[in-house]
Amino acid sequence: MGTQASPENCTPPKDERTAREKAIDDWLPITSSRKAKWWYSAFHNVTAMVGAGVLSLPYAMSELGWGPGIAVMTLSWIITVYTLWQMVEMHEMVPGKRFDRYHELGQHAFGDKLGLWIVVPQQLLVEVSLNIVYMVTGGNSLKKFHDVICDGKCKDIKLTYFIMIFASVHFVLAQLPNFNSLSAISLAAAVMSLSYSTIAWGATLDKGKAPNVDYSLRASTTTGKVFGFLGGLGDMAFSYSGHNVVLEIQATIPSTPDRPSKKPMWRGVVVAYIIIAACYMPVAMIGYWAFGKDVDDNILITLNKPKWLIAMANMMVVLHVIGSYQVYAMPVFDMMESLLVKKMNFSPGLRLRLISRTLYVAFTMFVGITFPFFGGLLGFFGGIAFAPTTYFLPCIMWLIICKPKRFSLSWFSNWICIILGVILTIVAPIGGLRQIILSAKTYKFYS
Repeated sequence: MGTQASPENCTPPKDERTAREKAIDDWLPITSSRKAKWWYSAFHNVTAMVGAGVLSLPYAMSELGWGPGIAVMTLSWIITVYTLWQMVEMHEMVPGKRFDRYHELGQHAFGDKLGLWIVVPQQLLVEVSLNIVYMVTGGNSLKKFHDVICDGKCKDIKLTYFIMIFASVHFVLAQLPNFNSLSAISLAAAVMSLSYSTIAWGATLDKGKAPNVDYSLRASTTTGKVFGFLGGLGDMAFSYSGHNVVLEIQATIPSTPDRPSKKPMWRGVVVAYIIIAACYMPVAMIGYWAFGKDVDDNILITLNKPKWLIAMANMMVVLHVIGSYQVYAMPVFDMMESLLVKKMNFSPGLRLRLISRTLYVAFTMFVGITFPFFGGLLGFFGGIAFAPTTYFLPCIMWLIICKPKRFSLSWFSNWICIILGVILTIVAPIGGLRQIILSAKTYKFYS
């Protein structure tokens, strides 16, 4: 799929970093440890990819309908497997050099300054917005767990407090130094994602089809249907957002000319995508089959019985989102600490890490408490940020770096992905923004 450099016969260039630069790289989260195995890649990618989005897929189906819904979900799976493969290949495309971060690959493709401006704002928007959405998801799931267990016998507690409870865990976990230190948390999160997805479609299948189920589009007006369709596209885009951390995950895997990191990384990606399909497809199709257009934007909210199972599923969501938050926060921590240490000349150490990471967690908590529009957030961010970094930016970089022959299969494949990704980027945020505006009309701050 295109021409690529072959590092096997090349001698790695001499390491010309100064002692200070080496010390900083050994301290930064992404480059401090390169001891990961291929299965680290598998569960890190599952944790990054399968998140809150899987629970909104039946809702997205209700906005798209059977045919378009299945087509968009399947096509998204195929495109993102392809673009993820490209990123894994490009990680060591230049002999003797590793692009440990998304923006480093962007700088190689577009130039030092332009690459930063193209990649960093989009990557930050993806990762920070995901952390905010995960704050809301964690708080919502904790509240749902509380409400199901209490069954109306306890005092009602505001969503704000549940988001704060969820955030309190991250003030501690945010101090973990690097990706490899997250391995146990990420593995647990990956297991939880498969478990609650299975519970979601299993409990739905057991409950069966609702009486008089309606498979028409959710909205009753033409305008509503159009905006709903666009929002559904954004929801689908949100569900495939793991590309923003893939190079950073691959950076933790050891690499030699004989055993490049792309081989174990790709093995882990294949396993991850099989698990992702096992989570996404049944939840989306069975959830929509059972409830039609009346399904909520979180399938677990639609399900109320059996109570113990729904309570357990919501707690699994909490545990999974804890891992997902940390996986997406780690590259943000790396960017923050790189800026503070390399550009602003702060001394690397525990104090700097404690202050910067605590402030970041507090920021995502505050925004999540202020704007907990779950469904609208997925659609809006899904279109405006996730589509570029997942669907077409890797293709553009592949065309620039690998230069496949014009009108070859690789050339056509990349241009198709670019065109579809650009369309998604333009139209999907419109539906999500409309839903945020509609939610804001009836929302009271810090309720």
